[in-house]
Amino acid sequence: MRDKKKARPATKSQLHPRNKHRQRYDFPALISSCPELTGFVADNQYGDASIDFFNPDAVRCLNKALLKHFYAIDGWSIPKHNLCPPIPGRVDYVHYLADLLATSSKGSIPTGKAIRCIDIGVGANCVYPLVGASEYDWSFVGSDIEAASLRSAGLILAANPQLERQIDLRLQTNKKAIFNGIIQADERFELSICNPPFHRSAAEAKAGTQRKQTNLKASVKHKDSLNFGGQSNELWCPGGELSFIKNMIIESQQFSAQVLWFTSLVSKEANLKAIYQALKQQKVAQFETIKMGQGNKVSRFVAWTYQKPEQQAQWLLSS
Repeated sequence: MRDKKKARPATKSQLHPRNKHRQRYDFPALISSCPELTGFVADNQYGDASIDFFNPDAVRCLNKALLKHFYAIDGWSIPKHNLCPPIPGRVDYVHYLADLLATSSKGSIPTGKAIRCIDIGVGANCVYPLVGASEYDWSFVGSDIEAASLRSAGLILAANPQLERQIDLRLQTNKKAIFNGIIQADERFELSICNPPFHRSAAEAKAGTQRKQTNLKASVKHKDSLNFGGQSNELWCPGGELSFIKNMIIESQQFSAQVLWFTSLVSKEANLKAIYQALKQQKVAQFETIKMGQGNKVSRFVAWTYQKPEQQAQWLLSS
């Protein structure tokens, strides 16, 4: 017997107002853009069309359909072992970054290719540059320590030649560096973006996945797989998220005149206190914490700049 259908909101009101994914998934429309999604869509226990979100193949195909339908991205594909991000949450980060730039520009969101962003850890999926270029026509540099991930991202760009000149991929050869070796002496960026590795070790990453699957009552069929995939450098690093962000803050001082706003997602709210202390030690001119809501989860990113408000406005006037 089918479970009694629950009343569900028509919109995901916690997402950013400009987020194109506030409505429930329109599977017929998505299938029209990506016919292969048909094989993963079926009625769930409430009689709604859906996919099995614990099936990595289904999630990858849904992402492909979303990127094609809403952002005109062709041929999006990633290796099975790489991180497959939830698109709505990634899109929220981009829109809140646009709002952040607006605070430095008298409330007007700067758009166009002259606005340059650097994505630290662009990964095989290249989602932030793809969405940022589509929504705001920004230009991107995407860096990563994994050559294989950059090859995957490069294949996505090759399938979308309209973006190849707008998104530049660079290999970070020094695994202890973040901006060094990537930002060149004559470059300026309006934004840096980062989704840092959260866990401190492979064992911690595995335990976290198991807890998540237990809490969400994952299906037996996919109980041994990660919700959205991911390999070592995408999921963990020595010291975890906090160590990574503190290192980023220290290194950012060297590029204080080349990047207007540095930002990073912060998964664990308890890490904010130590992050604020690190920012104060670097004597940044301003820092903000921007909260975002996705489903039952509240996420956030921290942003900091070495430029005072009048310098921020002048910076964007000259971009």
